[in-house]
Amino acid sequence: MEEARGEQRQDPIFALDIGTRSIIGMVGRAEDDRVHILAVERLEHSKRAMIDGQIEDIVQVGKVAAEVTARLENRLNCKLTRVCIAAAGRALHTEAGHFELELPEVRKIGDELISQLEAGAVSDAEAALNKSGQRLGRFYLVGYTVSRYLLDSYPLSVLRGHNGQKLETDVVATFLPAEVVDSLYAAMQAAGLEVVSLTLEPIAAINAAIPPDLRLLNLVMADIGAGTSDIAACRDGSVVGYTMATVAGDEITESIMRLYLVDFSTAERMKAELAGQETLHFTDILGLEQEVPAAELKAAIQPAVKQLADELARRIREINGGAPSAVFLAGGGSKLDGLLDAVSAALEMNPRRVTVAGGNFKASAFSDEVELNDPEYATPLGIAVSAGLGLISDSYRVRLNGQPAKLFRSGVLTALDVLQMNGYNYADLIGRTGASLSISIDGQRTLYRGEPAMPSTLRINGKELPPSTVIQAADSIEFTPACSGKPGRRTLAEVLGSEEAAAFCLVNGAPAAPDYELRSGDSIETNVIVPVRTPAAAAPKQDDAPAATEQNDLYAEPTPLPTRSSAPNFASAPAEESFPPCRFFLNGQSLELPAKPKGAPYYLMDLLDRTGLDFEHLDRPVMLKVNGENSAFMRVLKDGDNVSIQVEEPRT
Repeated sequence: MEEARGEQRQDPIFALDIGTRSIIGMVGRAEDDRVHILAVERLEHSKRAMIDGQIEDIVQVGKVAAEVTARLENRLNCKLTRVCIAAAGRALHTEAGHFELELPEVRKIGDELISQLEAGAVSDAEAALNKSGQRLGRFYLVGYTVSRYLLDSYPLSVLRGHNGQKLETDVVATFLPAEVVDSLYAAMQAAGLEVVSLTLEPIAAINAAIPPDLRLLNLVMADIGAGTSDIAACRDGSVVGYTMATVAGDEITESIMRLYLVDFSTAERMKAELAGQETLHFTDILGLEQEVPAAELKAAIQPAVKQLADELARRIREINGGAPSAVFLAGGGSKLDGLLDAVSAALEMNPRRVTVAGGNFKASAFSDEVELNDPEYATPLGIAVSAGLGLISDSYRVRLNGQPAKLFRSGVLTALDVLQMNGYNYADLIGRTGASLSISIDGQRTLYRGEPAMPSTLRINGKELPPSTVIQAADSIEFTPACSGKPGRRTLAEVLGSEEAAAFCLVNGAPAAPDYELRSGDSIETNVIVPVRTPAAAAPKQDDAPAATEQNDLYAEPTPLPTRSSAPNFASAPAEESFPPCRFFLNGQSLELPAKPKGAPYYLMDLLDRTGLDFEHLDRPVMLKVNGENSAFMRVLKDGDNVSIQVEEPRT
């Protein structure tokens, strides 16, 4: 693995920033903990192929990306086929999730239990997203943050290594619409490129604008593009949140269009020339030659600049919980005259605490060919730096079931993270036990539990490993989801032991056929005189059965099963017989049980509550064996049978 990663780092790092107005490509190499940028190319879209950071015309974006790639290949005399990209934070959704895990006994908390706990909380957040009505299609998990751990109701910041029985956690999970990600992959495929690294644009930009050694401070980076503004906040050494505003440089361009009756491209040119010319010349949509002093244009667009600054300030306060210690403005929109002062005023900050990004780029990158301190390079440089310096775990290639995996988070990723970010959830990892069947026999409740789930399998580079395994570049993951167990289905004859016994009973007050499949809530009465059946009375109507209820208590002892001698008739019943006790061997220990009334048999399920296992809080499947053979709950036991009911040993 180390050799493979070493070989990979010799390949050039190819980063593409796919923006609303243009695509910027960078090629570099990792050298001495920095990225050496070898070439940069930029090309604008010939038409509005993207709106607010979302790809509208996949073919057009693919053509521009292919042209940028070709120019870089010509300059560097090399072939570029593998690309690192970033997804815009457009339409991010965040949801809170909670999960509890109660163990059968006090245990030391390790990575596997923590992974299972967090996976359950993320699954709960995903369920909340579904119920909220916001989820109109597929979403990808971008990442999550643990906000709280509880161990036996006591709050802890770290669970690992502690001993306890009841674990709880709260998380805040972030999801991105699938169409945002899928359109990026489709555009890159149209350009003939393979995506090998994917992160969020705000994460990439902050990796370039604010080096990790500055993140102990409460700082915010706002990357202002043409259609969107990506915002990320950091404190205490890590990125604590990111969001997006759907206001950016286009708002200023559209304001110029309305003020001076010009088309979009003319307004864009006028905006770009504001900083370098005293008088601007242009032709309006009526075909008239016009000129306007730059000072007049600056004054005219100030309301639009203030509106942009106010929205940025609102989003910054929202994600950061208030004004930060300092703000870095990046992207082409950061060059807008008057924006720095407007943002500082909107945040009520000292103007000296709001600046243009670029001064810190040299901490992670350098170039002999390109002047890198341009704030417009924040995102493409951040993508290159993130991949080249291993700031995202999928720096080059991670494959899941033979296909490139979609990954987002910065920092270390586990196999569990990769699975969740590619659409698998808690049920796929753990599986669900089949629904239990709860019925009443002569007033006594009996529970038939569903079958346990078939566990999932996870192999990394061909070796079976736990979900907490940290994923490295070039790893190959093979995952087979868990299969849910079958529900606890039983027919009337199976419950009562024979078709003959079923002939002398009522289900929900009506006769039922022996093959009638019972439903949770059904009430069975035995030892009754059943009237002659007619076709209409052969079975109770499903709609008339009581509503299904899920019970989680231990098994009740099954009601004695009627025999031929106990079947009701018009003659006198025979005298009661006496039967000897039954003797079994349970988990190696001798067990003697009194005979059931009328000599009814014992079933394997009758011994469950004598094992000492807490069936409410099992974390592994239970193996049922009789005389060394795998058996089911309803197996009839014979005197002297050797029964084993034990929790499956964990895999090593």
